[in-house]
Amino acid sequence: MREFITPEMIVHVPMCTQKEPQNVLIVTDAPDALQAELARYGSDVVVMHAPAASALEALRDIADGSIEVVVCEADVDAAVAGHINRVLTEDGVVSMRHPSLDEVQANTVLMGVLGNYFKIIMPYRLWNEETLLLASKGNHPTADINLHRADMLDGVQYYNSDIHPAAFAMPGYVRKTYLGIIRN
Repeated sequence: MREFITPEMIVHVPMCTQKEPQNVLIVTDAPDALQAELARYGSDVVVMHAPAASALEALRDIADGSIEVVVCEADVDAAVAGHINRVLTEDGVVSMRHPSLDEVQANTVLMGVLGNYFKIIMPYRLWNEETLLLASKGNHPTADINLHRADMLDGVQYYNSDIHPAAFAMPGYVRKTYLGIIRN
């Protein structure tokens, strides 16, 4: 029904959090929608694609510190997280799918693994109850949003500079449940 929301949010939130992203890696088995969103940034952004089914093998072939943004639709375990960390620049950011926030144990494990590499780990909400996860080595998704870039995106149907920070507002029970695990 609203198939444009997830691709817009998983791409534009990290792209507008990162200062000057030029090299982006998408890890997915269905790249078309994500590549279409990244095309909105013009030819200044180089997009690499790695299949989610073989994410670990694909990540092994990417040079250390060569990617500013990773958009990941693959399952992330400790090995994949370690390679994402390795390929990201010192201030890199990753957005990813993750288990429902109701699956506390699975998210605690994932966020714990990410905590080994990232200063900021924050879920963010889509229009429904679905959430995505942003992990950043440096830039904060609400404090460091590039408003000019967010406001100048042409053709987006959902994402904008107001939705970006609002998506990070979480209900009290989520904050309490994940206290000490979410890093903001």
